[in-house]
Amino acid sequence: MIDEILQDADERMGKTLDALANTFGKIRTGRANPALLDGITVDYYGVATPLNQVASVSVEDARTLLLAPWERPLVVEIEKAILRSELGITPVNNGEVVRLPLPPLTEENRRDLAKQARAEAENSRISIRNIRRDAIADIRELVKEKEASEDDARRGEDRAQEYTDRRAAEVDKALAAKESELMEI
Repeated sequence: MIDEILQDADERMGKTLDALANTFGKIRTGRANPALLDGITVDYYGVATPLNQVASVSVEDARTLLLAPWERPLVVEIEKAILRSELGITPVNNGEVVRLPLPPLTEENRRDLAKQARAEAENSRISIRNIRRDAIADIRELVKEKEASEDDARRGEDRAQEYTDRRAAEVDKALAAKESELMEI
């Protein structure tokens, strides 16, 4: 029973790391990355549709994304969707494709983005600690209901702490990689 609780906690901690990686992918680094456009939806015949489902997104060069819509009338809708988003990028529309030139990041922008990355990493650490707390509470509940011994519960709590420490170290590693990527000129 304790093993099931710990396995569930470890899986949930892994999902937290996946979410952090996804969030880090959306933080702009000055390099063209199609993940920047995740979460942007386009009005496609009255339905909000993810951008990557109405156009092909490719990297034209190191600082430019190229969006080639499947249907020509969508060019204007894609341009509007990008302007509505909070990317801070002005699209260039030539009638057939939309180009997104990414301006180089200033030192101040880099610091702000690094601060945002640190905040996201801290939120992930908090989430991991909350998962540990829930797992330990579940283990203690088993002891209270006499379904597990005190010794087994103590070992389970120690393993929950080990999982937490390992996942927190992975968050720190991901944050260090993102910060070095942001500060790279």
